[in-house]
Amino acid sequence: MAGPLSGLRVIEFAGLGPGPFCAMMLADAGAEVLRLDRLATNNLAGNDATAVMHRNRRWSIAMDLKADAGRDAALNLIAGADAIIEGFRPGVMERLGLGPEAALARNPKLIYGRMTGWGQTGPWAETAGHDIDYIAITGALHAIGEKGGGPVPPLNLVGDFGGGGMLLAFGITAALLSARETGRGQVVDAAMTEGAALLMASTYGYRARGTMSAERGSNMLDGGAHFYGTYECADGGWMAVGAIEPQFYALLLEKTGVGGPGFDNQWNRDNWPNCKATLAAAFKSKSRDAWCAIFDGSDACVAPVLEMDEAADHPHNKARGSLIDIAGVTQPAPAPRFAATPADTPQPPRPHGADTERALRDWGLDDDAIATLRRDNAIT
Repeated sequence: MAGPLSGLRVIEFAGLGPGPFCAMMLADAGAEVLRLDRLATNNLAGNDATAVMHRNRRWSIAMDLKADAGRDAALNLIAGADAIIEGFRPGVMERLGLGPEAALARNPKLIYGRMTGWGQTGPWAETAGHDIDYIAITGALHAIGEKGGGPVPPLNLVGDFGGGGMLLAFGITAALLSARETGRGQVVDAAMTEGAALLMASTYGYRARGTMSAERGSNMLDGGAHFYGTYECADGGWMAVGAIEPQFYALLLEKTGVGGPGFDNQWNRDNWPNCKATLAAAFKSKSRDAWCAIFDGSDACVAPVLEMDEAADHPHNKARGSLIDIAGVTQPAPAPRFAATPADTPQPPRPHGADTERALRDWGLDDDAIATLRRDNAIT
């Protein structure tokens, strides 16, 4: 595998959402990821090319970790790994005999990455939850939505992926750097609640300064300002406007042809509703394509709101290859980009359990160990 993490060996204990996303990020950057699947497939996660987050794994092993032979084999695999990723509730890995104590005893330099919603400790640590619940207690969900309306879930981007998987990928990478210096591994406790709160750092700063109200849809970045929001066009398409700085704001007014009382004082919140209504009428007068032609190449900070089916064909995305086709499935390209150690084009997901015996041999298990796994029905 090409990329800055080439040579790194990671074991991913199969799960949903942020764990696979973290593993995908590490694999995209060149890590050799062994996905340790359950014996039975998980249809919710997908088991074909549409399981985008499962791409780039080198191996897929299907194994029963509840069997003694499966646990022993997993510990042998852990002995040869640099890091592992697990996303079970607190205590599950310990009950399997694969918790941090057992794993670090076998491999003292191991980075043990743990991904949960609430974290490994705390009164809610062992309760169920999903992205919407995790971001609810951080202030993030409350801040998103239209004025006068309820909170709006921002897909599962903030908790699962930004505050979860991406945070764990950062944590594992940081811990690996430490292990190389000290020779000591450690546990990385990544909680989606804390990751989502971390993404709110600047927003908490605005609240502390008194420049952000608790009322949704009334602030600069939540759709309250006329110069930062979305506007519907004559054909039902939408344009996104983010003209915050004065020079960009001036271009917005020039190209839309709006002006008059209220627009001269950009930061007077009392004027925002009327200015917003005026801009809405202006955008409604032309199609999205017409507005694209007007704003193309300008610094007005205006862009079309594209559907996912349209995004790959946008000239900028096309020029950079930001969205790519893998086995007939359009998906994001690896990011960020590395000048000296570029990543390979991602490979499609490995079929469930496709590499069990081959991977076990490559990771050091001998014929006797594999025969024991088969005898105990721990592998198929």
